[in-house]
Amino acid sequence: MSENAIKPILGKYIITGKIVLKTGTRIGGTDTGISIGGIDNPIIRNPLTGEPYIPGSSLKGKMRSLLERLKKMRLDTFGSGKNAVRRHECNDINCEICRLFGSSPKTEGEKVNIPARIIVRDAHLTEESKEALESMETDVPYAEWKMENGLDRVTCHASPRTNERVPAGAEFSFEIVYTAEEKSNVETDLRNIFTALELIEDDYIGSSGSRGYGKVEFKINQMIFKSEKYYTGEEEKVLSFDVEGKTPSELKQKLPNLKG
Repeated sequence: MSENAIKPILGKYIITGKIVLKTGTRIGGTDTGISIGGIDNPIIRNPLTGEPYIPGSSLKGKMRSLLERLKKMRLDTFGSGKNAVRRHECNDINCEICRLFGSSPKTEGEKVNIPARIIVRDAHLTEESKEALESMETDVPYAEWKMENGLDRVTCHASPRTNERVPAGAEFSFEIVYTAEEKSNVETDLRNIFTALELIEDDYIGSSGSRGYGKVEFKINQMIFKSEKYYTGEEEKVLSFDVEGKTPSELKQKLPNLKG
């Protein structure tokens, strides 16, 4: 496909399931409204309901960064000083990372945009987890406080801090939408999506992963394909794949049978 060609929609793959927290998880929010003696590091919450959630941007960013490392992609520096961030972004429309997650680097003064083929939506608590967390006797709704200490190696003086995190066992519903634009790319792109989720399972999401936070498991409940003819009204059929209860690793093994 040339850079000036219209980006087609051959169809959309919609992958849904659950993110199961295997250990307490903390994705940071703001400390607005926290009083003296309160939480040092609060979690992000829906401002309307107070319920914790996993931002799609956090999940997508983790997927991308782990894939960049796995594939040993060249990193460029964006921003400067304390705001500098190193990541991979190029203007190659065939780059497996950039065509999937998007890219907007500046090339010789001009900005080149490669729109992402993947949408990662915010993950919200399942109704079962919401009810379970509401019934817990904790200091804060839907979460727990975890006390930690920073220890001075010379004086042994302890500097306590309080982290807020969602307890192990909580489950969040997630949805990933992948737009198929070229048939020759579909299997590779889907494989990279499942590989990224598998990498997260062996890594962590959120903060403090080296201290045991953020271990998760993905359980795929459904994967469907809606073709371009479905959207134009030429057909009503939605292709559904047998993936219920499968892990990302298991779905990789089922490729190339998971194509519309």
